[in-house]
Formats: sequence, structure tokens, C-alpha cells
Amino acid sequence: MKDNQIEKGFAYAREQFAAAGVDVEAAMQKADAIPVSMHCWQGDDVIGFDGSGELTGGIATTGNYPGRARTPDELRADIAFARTLIPGAAKLNLHASYAEKNGKTIDRDAYTIDEFRGWVDFAREQKLGLDFNPTYFSHPRMDGNFSLSSFDEPTRRFWVEHGKRCREIALGFAKALGQPCAVNYWMPDGYKDVCADTRVRRELMKKSLDEIFAAPIDEKLVPCAIESKLFGMGVESYTVASHEFAYGYCVKNQKVYTLDAGHFHPTEVISAKISACLEFVPKVMLHVSRGVRWDSDHVITWDDELQRIMDEIVFNDFEDRVFIGLDYFDASINRIAAWAVGMRNARKALLSACLCPADAIRRAEYAGDYTARLALQEERKTLPVGAVWDYYCAERGIPVGADWLEKARGYEKDVTSKR
Repeated sequence: MKDNQIEKGFAYAREQFAAAGVDVEAAMQKADAIPVSMHCWQGDDVIGFDGSGELTGGIATTGNYPGRARTPDELRADIAFARTLIPGAAKLNLHASYAEKNGKTIDRDAYTIDEFRGWVDFAREQKLGLDFNPTYFSHPRMDGNFSLSSFDEPTRRFWVEHGKRCREIALGFAKALGQPCAVNYWMPDGYKDVCADTRVRRELMKKSLDEIFAAPIDEKLVPCAIESKLFGMGVESYTVASHEFAYGYCVKNQKVYTLDAGHFHPTEVISAKISACLEFVPKVMLHVSRGVRWDSDHVITWDDELQRIMDEIVFNDFEDRVFIGLDYFDASINRIAAWAVGMRNARKALLSACLCPADAIRRAEYAGDYTARLALQEERKTLPVGAVWDYYCAERGIPVGADWLEKARGYEKDVTSKR
């Protein structure tokens, strides 16, 4: 039975939202059904299990908090526990570097679904869908900072084959789990300093992507996305797959375009781009992160931008056209807590978006009553979302308030601190 205080808070909140024209029960059901893809790489600092051992390609994880998952089984156990702290529909986002070779001598250009059977079984057991990412970093076959745009033809071919294999693996995931597997292509290719020829690398990148996507595949089951980036460490001056390149490729070829919250200029926000992009591409994928001064992948907080991202999705009925995935990695704090904070915040923002009296705000806007629009937007901020969130969690057997933190500390004491 729910705590009486939670019941009372919810009863008050339901009245307040009803007065604003919002059906709280319907809002909770809607928010609960929108999946958020939980990124596996928070649990092991993006190291993976296919032998890379260290991060390259403009990626860095900071901190040395004890308890990092060292094996696939440890990571899966951590994910399973973290999910007990998080409500709502979920998927699991995998990188190809999380392959389990089981003693076989095999490289990324030859991976099949066999190297991911453990993840398929885990996803089925957890009632999760899987999303997937080719791993174009942390590998000896990177040509300096280049993969699909390498001048070395054998190297370029290796990475093209990797991209092809990942589509095939994703199709296997989709068929095995009965739901689409979104595949995100991000390549760190670029130059540290100003280059003389900005064209040739992009011609090679386009050629490589065309080759990867040449074979027909059911894109309802395997929607493929291209992710852009402003810069990375060691590639500060020129990124091959820049925003203009990646978005242009997606528009021309009707691919999914990935917007990462940390991959633009510091004053740009991806919430402002969602509806604009969806005028020209079928879907977008979001990598929800938090950049502090640069693409630092901090754990997401329930800040204005996170709320605006979820508002854009819900207000515009984009739930079926936006894949929501999280992308951050913090090794300075308890990794289970990092997952819980970020995933719970994403779900809080989704619930808040579904609870917003958006129809009334839009009616004021359509009528040209911008005074009322502003007033209602501000009044929305103090509606009792927290009381609904507590009830929503309690109803689903998820810890309420900060209760989850003690559970995370208990898991740390019993499991991760002993690694």
C-alpha cells in the first residue's frame, strides 16, 4: 500500500492539474510508454570487452571511482540493478566494442550476432529492446584520427565492413526481440590543426557511407542514423562528419539524424533543432548529455534544456519520430547512481512534458495573446509535478524520492566495492 502522504500529495496534485485542464492518469500512462535508451557504457567507462583497453578518438572518461564493471556479466548485473531504480519503458544501447569474443580471433569487420548472444538473452530476460552503435574508435586499425575517410584503402575497407556488419547485427537484434533496433553511426575523423583540403576527406566519408548503406535492409526494423560533432580532443580544427555534412547526408538519403546535446557550439541547444530537422528527415535520434564548457558528457540534470527537449517531443507529437537515448559517462561518482540520476531525470522531464497544459498555452499563442502565453508558461513551472512523480514511482514499485540512493549504496557495499 502506498504511503498515505504520497496519496494525499497525489490527490492535491490531481486537483491542481485538472483545474489546468490536464488528465493526470492519462499523462502518466503516456509518459510511461515512451522508451528511453539506457547507455551501457556508463557502467565500465566506455572501455568495452573486445580488447581495446583504452579510449581513443577524442573521448575521455575522468575519475577513478571504484567498482567499474570489468566483465560482461558484471556490467549486465549492474544494468539490471540500476533498472530497479528507474520507472518507464526502456531500451539498452550497445556499442560494438561490447562484443564477447569468447576466445575467438575475430575483429570488428567480421562480427556477427554470435558475439552478442549474451546481450540478446539479457535483453529478452529484462524485456528490453536493443539499440546499437558501430565503434569507430579505440582500435589499432584507426588511421591516426581517420576511419571511413582514411586515405589507406585497406583501412577504409575495414571500417566499411564494420559498418555493414553492424546493420546485419542490428537486424538480428530486431527480429530476436520484436522491436526496431536503431543504429547510430558516429565517426571521430578529423584534424587537430587547420587542414589544406577540407573536401577530399568528406568525399571519402560519403563514399564509405554509401557503400555501407548500399545493400537493401528493412529500415523499419533497422533505422540508421548519422551523428555529427563540432570537434573532439585531438580533432579540434576539422571534423569530417560535421553538422552540415551529417545532416545533409541524412536529408539526401532519408536517414535518421542524430542530435547530441554536447556536439554543437556551447550556445546551441538541440531542443531548438528537433522540429526543424523533422521537416526534412523521417526521424531523429537524441543523445541526451550535458556538456560543461565542452562535450564533457556530464550526468544529465533536470535543467531547462532537458525539459525543453522533452517538451519538443511531447508537444509536437513526435514520440514515434524521435529515438531518445542517453549518452554520458562519469567515473568520478558511483556509476549506478549516475545511471539512476540521469535516467530518472529523463523520465521526470517526460512526465512533466505530458503534464503540461500545452493546449491552453497553444490556444493563447494562436489567438495572439502572448501575455497569456508567457503567464501560463511560467505558472506551469510551479504545478505539483513532484507529487505526481512520487505517486507514479510508488505505483510501479520504484523507490520514491531519494530512497533509491540507499539502495544504490547497498549494492555498492555488497557488490561493486568488492571488485
